[in-house]
Amino acid sequence: MLVDSHCHLDFPDFATEIDAVVARARAAGVTRMVTISTFVENFPALRAIAERYDEVYCSVGTHPHNAAKEPNVTANDLIAAAKHPKVVAIGEAGLDYHYDNSPRDAQEKGFRTHIQAARETKLPLVIHAREADDDIARILEEESKQGGFPFVLHCFTGGEELARHAVALGGYVSFSGILTFKNGESLRKIAAALPEDRILVETDAPFLAPNPYRGKRNEPAYVAETARVLAETRGVSFDAIAKITSANFFRLFSKVPVT
Repeated sequence: MLVDSHCHLDFPDFATEIDAVVARARAAGVTRMVTISTFVENFPALRAIAERYDEVYCSVGTHPHNAAKEPNVTANDLIAAAKHPKVVAIGEAGLDYHYDNSPRDAQEKGFRTHIQAARETKLPLVIHAREADDDIARILEEESKQGGFPFVLHCFTGGEELARHAVALGGYVSFSGILTFKNGESLRKIAAALPEDRILVETDAPFLAPNPYRGKRNEPAYVAETARVLAETRGVSFDAIAKITSANFFRLFSKVPVT
């Protein structure tokens, strides 16, 4: 059994064959998928996908790229949407200093709004962190002092210090297909060193397909390849890593029924 802790099933290139994508995930042994919100405005369409498939769940939130486009989304808005039984997470939200598609102050404001919703709902916050390690760590530290909240650093590409800081605050770290890339050695070292009860695997579909699918559109079935490399990296069997990451998924995304 495997789970895909992060994917985007509402992208246009999935629209015409989503039944087939979900069927291939089932065939690969992927029993649960969380499809991630990037625009609250588009949340009803995302929720409809989750409602259509028993094994698909979703989040609600505004991606940092879109923070300036949805500046008026409140924690109460997110909390209200999260009452739906298929909504199991808040986000993704966070900071992206690589593209800076939204002003950094708007990204931080949105990030803190999502943290408030995660704290109040007790649903995990899916955090996007790109080239913003210091500010992500600072905000997590400041907000944790006001009350704990569950969270995961998704599609982790940061440094070892941020990963360890997140774990110290009770967070999780999720690895995508980047873990399988030739230039992913620094990530593999981090993945090998983290506590086994704090690691996850994901696709971030349709992005970042793992080897041997690199260059193709990613999809949840491929999460098995990332899990295989994670197992090799940690010196355990594939079955062991599947059990570990699945148990971690159900502990973090506690609203999802355990299979």
